[in-house]
Amino acid sequence: MYDRPPGLSISQKESKLLKIRFYILVLAASAAWSQPITPVEPALAEIAATRWFQQSAISPDGSHVAYVEALTAPGKSAIYVGGSAPIRISAGDGKAACDEESVAWSPDSKQLAFLSDCAKADQFEVYIAPAAGGAARQITHLTGLLQNPHWSPDGKRIAMLFTENLPHRAGPLDPVPPDSGVMESKIYEQRLAVADVATASTHQISPANMYIYEFDWSPDGRSFAVSAAQGMGDNNWWIAQIYTMSAAGGDLKPVYKPGVQQQIAEPQWSHDGKSILFIGGIMSDEGSTGGELYQVPAAGGGEARSLTPGINSSVADFSWPKDSKYVYFSEHYDGGSAVSQIDPASGQTERMWQGDETIFTMDGGGVALSADGKKSTVVRSSWDKAPEVWAGPVGSWSKLTHANEARLPLWGEAKSLHWNSDGFRVQGWLIYPKPYDPSRKYPMVVSIHGGPASSMKPAWPRPGFNATLLSQQGYFVLLPNPRGSYGQGEKFTMANVKDFGGGDLRDVLAGVDEAVRTASIDSNRVGVTGWSYGGFMTMWTVTQTNRFRAAVAGAGIANWQSYYGENSIDQWMLPYFGATVYDDPAVYAKSSAIDYIKNVKTPTLVVVGDRDGECPAPQSYEFWHALRDLGVKTEMVIYPNEGHRFHTAAHQKDVLVRMIAWFNENLK
Repeated sequence: MYDRPPGLSISQKESKLLKIRFYILVLAASAAWSQPITPVEPALAEIAATRWFQQSAISPDGSHVAYVEALTAPGKSAIYVGGSAPIRISAGDGKAACDEESVAWSPDSKQLAFLSDCAKADQFEVYIAPAAGGAARQITHLTGLLQNPHWSPDGKRIAMLFTENLPHRAGPLDPVPPDSGVMESKIYEQRLAVADVATASTHQISPANMYIYEFDWSPDGRSFAVSAAQGMGDNNWWIAQIYTMSAAGGDLKPVYKPGVQQQIAEPQWSHDGKSILFIGGIMSDEGSTGGELYQVPAAGGGEARSLTPGINSSVADFSWPKDSKYVYFSEHYDGGSAVSQIDPASGQTERMWQGDETIFTMDGGGVALSADGKKSTVVRSSWDKAPEVWAGPVGSWSKLTHANEARLPLWGEAKSLHWNSDGFRVQGWLIYPKPYDPSRKYPMVVSIHGGPASSMKPAWPRPGFNATLLSQQGYFVLLPNPRGSYGQGEKFTMANVKDFGGGDLRDVLAGVDEAVRTASIDSNRVGVTGWSYGGFMTMWTVTQTNRFRAAVAGAGIANWQSYYGENSIDQWMLPYFGATVYDDPAVYAKSSAIDYIKNVKTPTLVVVGDRDGECPAPQSYEFWHALRDLGVKTEMVIYPNEGHRFHTAAHQKDVLVRMIAWFNENLK
């Protein structure tokens, strides 16, 4: 949700010192990588050996499941159909590693459309291949980024998102280009394009001045529903509106403009073509979806009606199979996941499954369904079960893959906790040390998730900054879902508006009390950490209380006022703060940790990527600089060529090892 800074606001002398320190830290980090770190190595090996699935998709007739598996080569993936003896679907020879993904079944269940860069590295093209295996045929010949191919209802065309001449695939989590020269914004418009399957001709059909985020074919194949906005795509997702447009191309027709505190996701047509369904709610990150399910007249001019008013969960994804009267939606629910069905005509809703795990089919949410809704597929993962592809009726799935059966959790047992705070019922996860002896007291680290519109759910740990692994170092780990999180309804998610660090910190502190009451935790040895919004909360927490004896702030935000001018996607901030920083600076200052910096006594490690566009490095530098000058124990590590999400394996390991070392030094 954040973008690049224009530069560091420091003197030339400070800049030189920072560069010197930066290279010293890089050399120190390099030395650390070469040293064996015995305690954490077994867990890292389990994670490294894990096979990861990126997507699963079921054919409309329910007979076959396709899935995408990440390969060991970085940035490469492969497509398979089937279970125990899967068939490889590829545009290449099946031997060379390519990036192949974004599977879409044809309406007759006989073919697969997918993206592949086998012909030219880092250049996706759309291919189609027989589902039973065989040669793939290239459908597009384009230059730029292609995403999300979808078949038309008659199977004669494939629509996709296309960003012409985009030099590389990148998003807000990736490293931003270094700043130099005259500052300007180069806008690459993501447009809707349609390819004819028979002739392999492709045309861009949406207007050049509109950035298309998502789309859906109308039931008759004559129109599209889209979410779109003018201007730079990374910045304007938060103000996107719903439109319709002809499948032949032309102007967009406005359908629905959400309010400031509502973002939209996944516009989909109703079966009769008279209305459009979508997810609406306050959302802090594109792709991290949660809210209620809405319906609005497709002709425009009508009011949006919530189909799930007051639901005590957050809708994460939904699908309306063409031969079913029910809409199926997946949910963030009470720290876990759920799947429900609703009849839009009657409003009757039924919970079909819920579990303490993470489920997804693609882009973080959902269940893929057959045309009649009776069969489905999903990727399932939890703290004690590594990811696998499952298939079958919703909630009665059978394991389709067995790729990770040898993986063992080397971290402790996780228990769901609940506590009351300001009238809210808050949930969190408490991970026990491994091994655990109930007769002794253990230190605890509180890890606050990013977002803030997100939730901490059980999932097999990934490489990098992951506090879960502290459990095998002899720590309890508390993972709270305070107000602002998904999983307790929209009122709960909106409860931190104009109050960053206020009520959500009270929720966290109440969670610490509950954890200490519940388990054998030494209340005098508690630490706090987090990344992104969790990094902000870490910085904020140590300015508000001295309860924590150690802190690790990852990619945090120290000063909301300066931050507003350091990023180029300020649209995300208006729903939460209610105004720009120029119109209401006080509401930004209210939650800025730097304004309370003299209260800090807690030893704090600060880590960030040097090209982080979401939470720019100057924010971390500002916080560390103040702690250093005030005599608080601190250290800062800036990782070269890294964005908000670290991609270099050595950096992923180093940031974890440094976090463990910092807590060991200051809590043990």
